[in-house]
Amino acid sequence: MDLACRVLGLFLLFGPVEVIPMRGSRDRLRRTRAFLPACLAAGFSVAAVAQQAAQDATPQQPFRSGASTVAVYATVTDASGRLVPNLTRDDFEVYDNGKLQPLSLFAAETQPISIAVMLDRSGSMQENFRLVNFGAEELVRRLLPADKARIGTFAAKITLEPEEFTNNQQTLVNILRGEMQTEGPTPLWNAANKAMAELVSQDGRRVVLLFTDGVDSPMNFKTNNVSVMDVVDRATKDDVMVYAIGLESRMPYGRRQSPLPGVGGGGFGGGFGGSGGGMSQRPDPGLPKIAEETGGGYFELTRADDLKSTFARVADELHQQYALGFEPTKLDGKRHELEVKIKTKGMKVRARKYYVAAKRTTS
Repeated sequence: MDLACRVLGLFLLFGPVEVIPMRGSRDRLRRTRAFLPACLAAGFSVAAVAQQAAQDATPQQPFRSGASTVAVYATVTDASGRLVPNLTRDDFEVYDNGKLQPLSLFAAETQPISIAVMLDRSGSMQENFRLVNFGAEELVRRLLPADKARIGTFAAKITLEPEEFTNNQQTLVNILRGEMQTEGPTPLWNAANKAMAELVSQDGRRVVLLFTDGVDSPMNFKTNNVSVMDVVDRATKDDVMVYAIGLESRMPYGRRQSPLPGVGGGGFGGGFGGSGGGMSQRPDPGLPKIAEETGGGYFELTRADDLKSTFARVADELHQQYALGFEPTKLDGKRHELEVKIKTKGMKVRARKYYVAAKRTTS
């Protein structure tokens, strides 16, 4: 089928937003209605165009790791922060505990993801609930057929819906448009830990997206609350990438304290009060740390109006990452330091900082 008709099919499948360019594929053009008459005149029905586009939009075979292969996903941006496509294996270097490793696997094609989207429902977010849901819906609509997701919320409870990860966009949109739990505290790291536990059974790339305007504050008086470092350690062990969106909020004086010194400090993050005048509150300082350690991204906003474009940016990044793989020389069960370098000057690469060289199990 003619390339222009394939591009049109992508438009019919996904609507008026811009196509996310797929490196190494032919759909680098933007969607347009201009080719419809030509496609129909050539004898292609609308259904045929859409069906062909579905085949073209399906990602290539997923990046698969062997029993001892370390998978590393890398995001590359230029000096202006734009994503860089069309790099090759030779553009990358991967170091394991300071030693350069030969790449045994490389993939520039879009890789499937399983993502848990965790949304803050604390009291300080009450006036922005709709904008947050609209933003998350933008991400859902950009998921590809091989992607799977669940929608989570955290406040008085930590919930994830539906019961299993799904690629049904309408199911996920219905959850975002449905009844969610009412306001409560901010069990940020407990929620991240719960999401990671749910992702363990998923193959391939595992991602948690955290959204909050507060600092971690479960306010449940339990002794088993997890810290940001607990979550970092779990992400390293389970190979989970964490993205985070933090929204600066304003709280009435006396209703919430600034974070305590140190990563993941306390304070009454989220609280039970509404928004209004008073002191401004930056999101939890652990968010950029966990994003950096796991190779994800962190976006800090001052306006809720920017949420839609930010959620869309996360989806774009996840669909334009490079998959690198190498065979570790030692399976010693220890944590190893990872460093990914890009040879071209002026470019920046993000990837996870550590992995655990798990020993082989014998049956």
